[in-house]
Amino acid sequence: MTLPEIVLILVIAGLLMWLINTYIPMAAAIKSLLNVVVFVVLLIWVLQSLGIIGGVAGIRIPPLK
Repeated sequence: MTLPEIVLILVIAGLLMWLINTYIPMAAAIKSLLNVVVFVVLLIWVLQSLGIIGGVAGIRIPPLK
């Protein structure tokens, strides 16, 4: 996966999270939890895409094609 593809996916994910946080009413605790979960998943995915880390505890996040 090339760097522009990774950046594009991160921009799209950020835009989706902004839309969800702005237009979907949620309790603050749920919104914070959602943001943390999405951040951690994206961080692990980026680190795996760049080859910095391997599979995490036997869980492989599939590459996007």
